[in-house]
Amino acid sequence: MNETSTKTLTERECEVIKYVAQGLTNKEIAEILTVTHHTVKAHIASIIRKLGARNRIDVAIFAQKEGFS
Repeated sequence: MNETSTKTLTERECEVIKYVAQGLTNKEIAEILTVTHHTVKAHIASIIRKLGARNRIDVAIFAQKEGFS
């Protein structure tokens, strides 16, 4: 993963990472942020791309290591 790209994460993406690290589903995150689950899915796709992660699990591991939770 490309951890230097965390600087390019938006404030909303950082919020989403926090909830992914807590194990919440896209639907649960959407309810908390009052957006659609499609919006959450788009944020997660962007996060994965920016971090160079392979999947949501990599994002959760990154979040735990970096203290997002």
